Amino acid sequence: MGRVTERRRVVRIRNGTAGVRPDTLVAEEPLEIRLNGKPLAITMRTPGDDFALAVGFLVSEGVLGRTEDVQAVTYCEGATQDGSNTYNVVNVQLAAGVPVPDITLERNVYTTSSCGLCGKASLDAVRTATRFPGIAADLVRVPADLLGELPDRLRAAQKVFDRTGGLHAAGLFTAEGELVDLREDVGRHNAVDKIVGRALQAGRLPLTGSVLLVSGRASFELAQKAVMAGIPILAAVSAPSSLAVDLALESGLTLVGFLRGPNMNIYAGEERIGY
Repeated sequence: MGRVTERRRVVRIRNGTAGVRPDTLVAEEPLEIRLNGKPLAITMRTPGDDFALAVGFLVSEGVLGRTEDVQAVTYCEGATQDGSNTYNVVNVQLAAGVPVPDITLERNVYTTSSCGLCGKASLDAVRTATRFPGIAADLVRVPADLLGELPDRLRAAQKVFDRTGGLHAAGLFTAEGELVDLREDVGRHNAVDKIVGRALQAGRLPLTGSVLLVSGRASFELAQKAVMAGIPILAAVSAPSSLAVDLALESGLTLVGFLRGPNMNIYAGEERIGY
């Protein structure tokens, strides 16, 4: 697994008996994202798919919308005093002619693995920034019983979770329930950015006709990322936030929460769920 997991000594007590053994933990390290060489954001993430994470983050920020918007993505060398590469700093170089955002984005955002860019955006900002405003016109429809099967399909594909029990997952599915992509990370927002970034790298944005499933709650930020990537359906195994519901209603996003087998709550866009 490389840097995705690490081994640590642990005292394990089972039925009153203590023993010492190694335990496998998910790795968590900072990633600094630079835009045209200028520091933009820091996120705590599980190493892996760092380039996809960086460009996916920039899709969410409204900076990128096409593969051609990116000239290059590279690790920055000399990130330590001795000049060695930590692989914890990524620079995204925009293609010629791609507008550089107002670096009041120069807020040097610190993105935690639990909450993401807390309180950063507003409903108006998402509406004006998205490159793919046609979500409301996406006529995809998914049967409720099929949607209820997706959490088990997502869980069955979580390889690192099986070893650590400490990761969130995001899965991209077709309307027929086929798992197109799965990413795991200590931060659910990072897992989604990796999904979106890989789609941009493959020239597949907007992700029309697709379902994004997340393993935890549906925050405003995750709804924002779905809208910015042109995803029409966002489902979560836990609760949404009130602002996530507001954004879904305004943008035409279908938002499903508490998705557990045949049971679910549909908070917005119920016309896409067949029941």
